[in-house]
Amino acid sequence: MERKQCREWAERHQVALYLLTIGAGVALGALLPGLAPTLELAVEPSIAALLLVTFLGVPLTRLGAALRDGRFLLTLLAVNFLAVPLIVWVLTRPLTGSPELLIGALLVLLAPCIDYVIVFTALAGGAQERLLAATPVLMLAQMLALPVLVPMLSGGAALGMIEPVPFVRALVLLVLLPLLVAVLIQRVGPRWDLSPAMVPLMVLVLVTVVASQTQRVLGAGTPLLALVPIYAGFLVLATAAGTLVSRLAKLGVGESRSLTFSAATRNSLVVLPLALAMPSPLVPAAVVTQTLVELLGMVVLVQVLPRLLRTPRADSPRAGMGGSGSR
Repeated sequence: MERKQCREWAERHQVALYLLTIGAGVALGALLPGLAPTLELAVEPSIAALLLVTFLGVPLTRLGAALRDGRFLLTLLAVNFLAVPLIVWVLTRPLTGSPELLIGALLVLLAPCIDYVIVFTALAGGAQERLLAATPVLMLAQMLALPVLVPMLSGGAALGMIEPVPFVRALVLLVLLPLLVAVLIQRVGPRWDLSPAMVPLMVLVLVTVVASQTQRVLGAGTPLLALVPIYAGFLVLATAAGTLVSRLAKLGVGESRSLTFSAATRNSLVVLPLALAMPSPLVPAAVVTQTLVELLGMVVLVQVLPRLLRTPRADSPRAGMGGSGSR
């Protein structure tokens, strides 16, 4: 195939590619456990590269407009730090007898994603520039909220365990640095088009994350099975909450998709260092389990959400207000 045909083929079949990649990552991690440390080193650089390509696809002028959208920012904070904690509290009550699993689940479910959520939002036709502009706000908000929410919802079991350093590191390396590079590229080479690298980079991220963490999940054993329905239930309820809140706030279609993805997608890669610093191996295993469930869920949500939140007909009074990227 020619390069253009390869790109079009990959974009048409990207969902199937991502599912196959997740399966390949599990097999690779299970069969070649010695590769895990090397692959883990590649996780953050691959995410940073993926976000760089994503940022390059968003004109800088639209970022300024997105940051000035106060209604979207307030709605985003409300759904992530009011609606989501309520959902998490209800779902995690069955874990109160297993403090390690409870802390791991709370740690990951209470932290909104700041990295590949932007990519999935773009794939679903959402207003990814809104999430990009809100990323520093979301990062700061969760740094302040997690030390309060996790101990509160865990009955005080995690008091004093939440450190800000991994959050600051992730903000700098995964968001601010790729964004700065994207700004420089847009200024010195405005015609550069790196969008064909999007699907290959997503495949790279998925295989490195899944393969590097498979042994950790397998080593934790059957207790993790109790988390799977909780994480799956969170995806369903958070998607419903994001959809409902976006409609109550009367957001456009693109912004509604962005808000819903932010509600459903969690910051597992950023909180994993926090979990690894805790004494029980079940805490990081609980975080990694959420990553695996979420990646499968995101592949499905990319296809489902555009059907739940459709662009209005041309004769609708809200037509044309769906935000960039809506379809």
